[in-house]
Amino acid sequence: MADSYQFYKERADAAAAAAEQATLENVRERELRAEKTWLGLANQARAVAVQREKAEREKAERRSAEA
Repeated sequence: MADSYQFYKERADAAAAAAEQATLENVRERELRAEKTWLGLANQARAVAVQREKAEREKAERRSAEA
């Protein structure tokens, strides 16, 4: 999780910084859209990782119960 989430979060932060530095309105808007997209991907990566961990934990619990 950390790798994907961290990558996406870093890209979102970079886009936010670029938007802050932009002098042209269209560039600022583009970077803000990019930030929003990267943050969405980061949140999705985190949610997938949490679900995966939950599924693995449940499998392990079932295996323990069956043994």
